[in-house]
Amino acid sequence: MTYELENQIEELRAEMNTACDANEGRQIAAELELALAELAAVEAEQDGRVSAVPPF
Repeated sequence: MTYELENQIEELRAEMNTACDANEGRQIAAELELALAELAAVEAEQDGRVSAVPPF
């Protein structure tokens, strides 16, 4: 899963450099922020820093 996220992040960063207008750039930036957050969460679960089990 992290491989796919890392590829998505690379693609989004490349798209940021070729964004046609400000709106497209903001949309790509938002998608990039979400992908980075998801990657951080996955890595934290793998490292044991957070539990993947819900607290309830």
